[in-house]
Amino acid sequence: MTLALVKMGPVAMPEALLTVAEMGRADAAAIAGGTPGAVLMEAAGRAVAVAVARRWQPCPVVVLCGPGNNGGDGYVAARWLARAGWPVTVARFGDPARLAGDAAHHARLWSGPVRAMAPDVVDGAGLVVDAIFGAGLSRPVDGVAAATLARAAAAGTPVVAIDVPSGLDGDTGRVRGHAVAAALTVTFFRRKPGHLLQPGRGLCGPTLVADIGIPPAVLDTIAPATFANAPGLWRAARRLRGADDHKYRFGHAVVVGGGRLTGAARLAAHAAARAGAGLVTVAAPVAALAGYAAQPAALLLAADAEIPALLEDPRRNAWLLGPGGGAGPALRTLAATVLAAGRATVLDADALTAFADRPADLFRAVRGPTILTPHDGEFARLFAVQGDRLARARAAAAESGAVVVLKGADTVIAAPDGRAAINGNAPPWLATAGTGDVLAGICVGLLAQGMPAFEAAAMAVWLHGAAGGACGPGLIADDLPAAIPAVLGGLG
Repeated sequence: MTLALVKMGPVAMPEALLTVAEMGRADAAAIAGGTPGAVLMEAAGRAVAVAVARRWQPCPVVVLCGPGNNGGDGYVAARWLARAGWPVTVARFGDPARLAGDAAHHARLWSGPVRAMAPDVVDGAGLVVDAIFGAGLSRPVDGVAAATLARAAAAGTPVVAIDVPSGLDGDTGRVRGHAVAAALTVTFFRRKPGHLLQPGRGLCGPTLVADIGIPPAVLDTIAPATFANAPGLWRAARRLRGADDHKYRFGHAVVVGGGRLTGAARLAAHAAARAGAGLVTVAAPVAALAGYAAQPAALLLAADAEIPALLEDPRRNAWLLGPGGGAGPALRTLAATVLAAGRATVLDADALTAFADRPADLFRAVRGPTILTPHDGEFARLFAVQGDRLARARAAAAESGAVVVLKGADTVIAAPDGRAAINGNAPPWLATAGTGDVLAGICVGLLAQGMPAFEAAAMAVWLHGAAGGACGPGLIADDLPAAIPAVLGGLG
């Protein structure tokens, strides 16, 4: 028997990420709308079987079935694979009498071999399906479940995870007890934050989203506030040039540079121009201006003594402070002055460190659209909040009144109103000196064009990742600005 294709990926709000609780509400809404839970489970398990059949040749499969709905999905997957001619064994975890509801129903429909879960059940398997625990795991994975998964991983047997790899918290991406990396994860309706937050992203491997019949309209009642960072999240806010446009309609960004480490501000200013700002001025000490004039020629220059006059001109509508600025009282005072003027502002690097011993002063100064771009160390110096990255970024945004870009392999962009986006396109070779300055420059370039702060920050992070991907391994920060136009062109 050949497994028929199933539709993947509902199209409405594809960027939405659902917490475990929100996914429960989506299931409940679908059931209340007339789709029985058993039908949803049938669709979920069948989608897993289809995904397996698309990617692997028939081989001995062991399906590890847990005591809840995740195990129920596993029983369905086992049945569909067996019907297609795959040799399948189910290994059950715990007392089968404890199965209830839809999971018990589908377990009864499985007529193939069943073994109690033990590490040796995976010996000789060509593929293991992990259906032990789903994203809503309430306790650490240990004991026989952990040992069985570890044995499969040690043997190099590919593991296909249903929903998430067992042991992964779907809300935070953290591991509870033990988890092994999946060769493929199949989840349903929408991804969860844990699919994108590290270490979850690395453990999930490629993640496939299957449509199991939950109406996309349920998202209207759930009103998700967490998103995967992708063009659909900010495309409508992007400024596009028309035939009659001119540079002054796309804003004037000012990058405040230091007198010694000039490279950081130059990178940022170049990136702001490449991101589409109509004009970009670098304001720096007079003695350093010759260094800033080296390249690119499109940048305007001003002495730092002219900053008060620049700030009085409303056309200089977006400001970046911090790259190479020197984390001292003078920079702190200047940042507070720019913020108090209500200008759209990006604070990065030294401008954040300048407030490390008085973060409340920074938060009180925020007036207009503001983006803070800390890495973990800078974040810890400004904020005392605890929790996973998503929770910490949200709390910091609420406390500061600014959009917070918590940088890392799984950068989180959080707004004071509770919206948050998790970025997933940044390649590892972006971890090199100066790339953060480029990101800050893209942010101020988009702010200068009038984009709202959250959308500007999210677009900047995505552009940064896409440009890094286009450059490839071995990139240096200087490569990134020149890669931005092609990425923008690909957006249409």
